[in-house]
Amino acid sequence: MTTSSTPLPGAGDHAVADPGPPAPRRRGDGAAALAFLTPAIITFLVFVLAPTVGVLVLSFYDWNLLSDGEFVGLDNFDRLLHDGRLLGVYGSTTYMALAILAVNVVAGLLLAVLLEARMPRWLRGFFRLSFLFPFVVSASAVALIWRFLLNKDLGLVNYLLGLVHVDRIDWLGSSAFAPVSVIIVNSWKTIGFSILVYIAGLQSIPDQLREAAIVDGANAWTRFWRITFPLLSPTIFFLVVINTINSFQIFAEPRVLTQGGPGDSSRTIVEYLYDRAFGDFDLGYASAIGITFALVLVVLTAIQFWFSRRWTFYT
Repeated sequence: MTTSSTPLPGAGDHAVADPGPPAPRRRGDGAAALAFLTPAIITFLVFVLAPTVGVLVLSFYDWNLLSDGEFVGLDNFDRLLHDGRLLGVYGSTTYMALAILAVNVVAGLLLAVLLEARMPRWLRGFFRLSFLFPFVVSASAVALIWRFLLNKDLGLVNYLLGLVHVDRIDWLGSSAFAPVSVIIVNSWKTIGFSILVYIAGLQSIPDQLREAAIVDGANAWTRFWRITFPLLSPTIFFLVVINTINSFQIFAEPRVLTQGGPGDSSRTIVEYLYDRAFGDFDLGYASAIGITFALVLVVLTAIQFWFSRRWTFYT
C-alpha cells in the first residue's frame, strides 16, 4: 500500500507537504562528537568521579596515611551520631552561610538596581569594576588584608570606629564577633558576582514593559514588584542555589581570620573536615563527614528547586 503526498480535499493552500525521510547522519559525526567530548569526559572521570568513589570507599576504613587501612564498616558514620562537636560546627556553619546568602541575594539585588540607575557611563563602569574586583582575587589574600584591617589594636576599622567614640571591638578574638567578621569578609569578596548576574538579568527585561507601566501611572515600587521581580525570579533562584552551595563550603576566610575560633564559633564544616583529615590524620572519619555533608547540600538544593515552582516565573 503506497502513501500519497496529495493534499486532502478542501485543504487548499494550507496543506503541509510531506517532509520526507530524515537526512541520513553523515559518517564520522559520532567520532567528531566523541573527540570534542573526550577532554570533558576525562576531566570528569579523573577529578570528579574517581575522587568521589575514593572518598566513599575510604569512609568505611580507619586510615591515618601512614599504616595500612583497616576496614571498619559503618563505624565512622556511627561516630557522626555521637560527635557533639560536629553538631556545633554545623550550627556555626549554618549561621554564617545563611547570613552570607542574605547579603549576596538581597544586598546584591539592591546594589544592582542602583547601578542600573541613570549615571555617567564611566561612573557605572567604575562601580561595576570595584564590586567585581574582590571576586577575582584569591580568598586567602582577601582574608589576610582583612585580618589586618580588623585587628583589635592596630586595625583601620577600630580606628574609624574610635573617631565616632565607639569602643574597640575584638573582631577576631570574640565568639560573638568572629563569625560576623567571616560574614563581612566573605560577603565583601563574593557580592560582586551576584551583582554582575543581577545586572545581566535586569538588562534582559524589555524596556517596553517598564515604559507601559509608567504610562499606566505605576510608581517605582509597583514597577519593581509587578514587573522587575517576576521577570528576575529565575536569576534570583539561580543565585540562591549557587550562593547556598558556596557559602556552606567557605574555608579560606575562617581559616586565615580566626582559625575557626574562639572555640568553634567561626568554624565551618569544611574546616572541621580538614582538621580531622590532616590534623588528626583520621581520613576515614573525615571522609564520612564529607559524604554526609555532600548529601546535606543535595537535599538543600532539592528543597530549593521544589519551592522555586511557587515563585519562579519563566517567560
